[in-house]
Amino acid sequence: METVENWATPKDILVILAHPDDPEFFLGGTIARWIKMGHRLRYVLLTRGDKGAEDPTLSADEIKRVRMEEQIAAAKFLGVTSIDFLDYEDGYLIPDLDMRKAVVRFIRKYRPHILVTCDPGNLFPSQQYINHPDHRNAGQVVIDAIFPAAGNRFFFPELLAEGYEPHEVEEVWMSLTNAPDVRLDVTENWPTKLGALKLHASQIGDPRAFEKRMLERLNNGKDENFKVEEHFRRIIFRKKT
Repeated sequence: METVENWATPKDILVILAHPDDPEFFLGGTIARWIKMGHRLRYVLLTRGDKGAEDPTLSADEIKRVRMEEQIAAAKFLGVTSIDFLDYEDGYLIPDLDMRKAVVRFIRKYRPHILVTCDPGNLFPSQQYINHPDHRNAGQVVIDAIFPAAGNRFFFPELLAEGYEPHEVEEVWMSLTNAPDVRLDVTENWPTKLGALKLHASQIGDPRAFEKRMLERLNNGKDENFKVEEHFRRIIFRKKT
């Protein structure tokens, strides 16, 4: 496997995104790749996906329960170490100071080397799609938490009293970006990504039709030897001397 990442030692990687199924859709192949390479992955999801259904008879609590169960199953399938679910309301994420402190708490708790989120500047991923505001706002609050708050003890000093010392990450990887500078070949991890996505049964509909749609998006159904890439904008922080 070509090592684009250039990491000499195993890394602790924290993925912070908005909804259940975001990790698998945005970077499921990369997650499978990194776990196969020996890195440890954790998820923090800001919502429990309480608006992710079309059945009007379902309550928000019922939707959340299903989506959390599906996300736990998908993460287990991939080999993710742990998942934390916050309970911000789906669709209403606002990157305010309270949310920033919550994210800083998790960064200081898990002390990741690598942090993955969404690109907050990607409003229009294509001519057919407007990026969900939760995706953008999740990315914004994570970026604001990383710098300068997570590594500076004068931000949210009450976290020190909880035992959370400052921590600075080495790199940030932003998924769902229209300005990528890293393109990872995850073709060999495509079956694993697809298997994880199929565990989000409430979101994908008929699994065979879903797989067909995914393949058509990759190569318009024309080439059996298709290549799968996942794209990121990568920030590597300078080491302090």
